[in-house]
Amino acid sequence: MFRSDLFKGHKILVTGGGTGLGKVMAERLLQLGAHLVICGRRKGVLDQTAAELTAKHGGAVDTFGCDLRDAAAVDEMIERIFDTGPLSGLINNAAGNFISRTEDLSPRGFDAVANTVMHGTFYVTQAVGKRWIAQGLKGSVLSIIVTWVWTGSPFVVPSAMSKAGIDVMTKSLAVEWGRHGIRLNAIAPGIFPTEGAGARLRPAGGLPSKESTQNPMGRLGRMDELGDLAAFLMAPDCEWLTGQTIAIDGANWLANGAYFTQYMAWGDAEWDEARARIKEHNDRDKAQRSS
Repeated sequence: MFRSDLFKGHKILVTGGGTGLGKVMAERLLQLGAHLVICGRRKGVLDQTAAELTAKHGGAVDTFGCDLRDAAAVDEMIERIFDTGPLSGLINNAAGNFISRTEDLSPRGFDAVANTVMHGTFYVTQAVGKRWIAQGLKGSVLSIIVTWVWTGSPFVVPSAMSKAGIDVMTKSLAVEWGRHGIRLNAIAPGIFPTEGAGARLRPAGGLPSKESTQNPMGRLGRMDELGDLAAFLMAPDCEWLTGQTIAIDGANWLANGAYFTQYMAWGDAEWDEARARIKEHNDRDKAQRSS
């Protein structure tokens, strides 16, 4: 169903496109002919990803280091991107999350998630959308959210709140910007294992085997499935599909509801150990960014 030139002539930005799910979706779009732009906080990682993807698939991959929590920096980045030709698509993938008892959260901890997930997503969407409107261009926005927007989820309240905001933004702007030919959709993935999410959401280690066996389809997500769904929703032949949030989770949220309920049994010792493991991972991540 996917032509090799499906996105020929399309320039698409993927936030957080250097690693994880963002990299998977970016690679699929590049395979299908898109001129790819990826951004994130770690320019070195982005450049490595760009080199890897172009060596495998050819094509063009531009990279921009940017802190999406900074509205002025976001607008400057989008201006630079448009200076060499307008975007036709945007995938809001950049995010941050970690498990915590809500009563233990500091304002800084809450903001670390909300400022990236909700504020950053809005800053990028607005910066791109206002340029499309001013230039009379059509465009497509795809945001990566979670099934928790329907169920809620314990121990990830900042993320659940922020992702719910993006879900509502998707629906609201699909109506407001539809007259400009701009459409917005969202994907709510189930578990597609990545190192970053595993370290911050399942610090005890190992694959989430219980969630796999409880899934109606008896497995976790495969990366190519997410890449194909993203490509389908971004495709120019889907111009009348807008304002939708689509779950890709093997019907898990319908069968089992919220994630992370297994942590209800944890006491202080388990939470202390989880915090230590998450801090260790974050310290390594910061060291990599500064190197």
